Amino acid sequence: MMMAATAIMKIPCKIVELSLDISLNCGQSFRWKKSLNGEWMGVLGGYVWLMTQDESCINYRVVKPCAVIKNELPLIPATKKKELKECIDYEQILKDYFQLDIDLESLYRQWSLADANFNQVAKNYVGVRMLRQDPVENLFAFICSSNNNIQRITGMVEKLCENYGNHLLTYENVAYYSFPSIESLANDKVESKLRILGFGYRAKFIQQSAAQIVKNGGRDWLMNLRKVSYPEAKTALMTLPGIGAKVADCICLMSLNHSVAIPVDTHVFQIAKASYVPHLSQTKTVTDKVYKEISAHFQCLFGAYAGWAHSVLFSADLRHLKADLSQQQPKKRNRDKSVTKEKPKLDEICRPLQRKKKK
Repeated sequence: MMMAATAIMKIPCKIVELSLDISLNCGQSFRWKKSLNGEWMGVLGGYVWLMTQDESCINYRVVKPCAVIKNELPLIPATKKKELKECIDYEQILKDYFQLDIDLESLYRQWSLADANFNQVAKNYVGVRMLRQDPVENLFAFICSSNNNIQRITGMVEKLCENYGNHLLTYENVAYYSFPSIESLANDKVESKLRILGFGYRAKFIQQSAAQIVKNGGRDWLMNLRKVSYPEAKTALMTLPGIGAKVADCICLMSLNHSVAIPVDTHVFQIAKASYVPHLSQTKTVTDKVYKEISAHFQCLFGAYAGWAHSVLFSADLRHLKADLSQQQPKKRNRDKSVTKEKPKLDEICRPLQRKKKK
């Protein structure tokens, strides 16, 4: 069947409220790729999306069979055609995914007032928004993230989809697949096949976690973690094989609506030591105590959306995003160096700001 993209649809949205180039490329989701013509392409909600952005709008298209686009559905009565068209609210799917009901620009102002270091970083990293992902995809993608980098995680997620998901469509010679169901990953034969595909020890964790979730109640059990408290959700996730504190916090933050969660990985550990908890500067590893201290510090400093603020700092520390920034703003390099020299002074400023906020 021939496929084609719909006409361009638009959602009013300033870049300060959402940067596609950062939010889709900072290690939250691993199913988006940017084409040579500048379109972000990926699968969301069982649909294939093509997105670009200008100063005032998100411009998007959805790939469908040509017959659907032309409204040529001869086997479906006219009344049903209207119902079919009305039941798919593409704009709402994107608004929910990007959580556009949250005023990010206002949060940036709040965080910048609370923290001088954030204020400096935020000037070059606007519009870093947390995605509201499907918990199933988010959970298994982050089991793959253990001791891994973004490129390899992306490859593993693609292999999961190709081998255990459903083929959605092929567009411009690229095949797109849905993310696998929990049940398909719970099969006893999954571990051995994933090991052949290069997943290593993660293969066991994927299969065992899937089987445990099925035993717990399946997708409904996982979705219910959006309704419980953050500590309850994190504790429940950590009962699954292969899910420790960091992965549990990633899932809580990125798909379970717990915006206060702070995943502490190597990047965040180094950021915290350099600019927020300098007494940990000689600490070499992230123990449970250190993890909790860093999390609590960011939560106290940034408030209810601490996880969102932490993601701005995290994104600014990613090598590929730094490279993108240097290509876009080559003239600012000298100024950036001068900011780096001032970091010790920023540490001194941050501490009284924190004490002031606690009062």
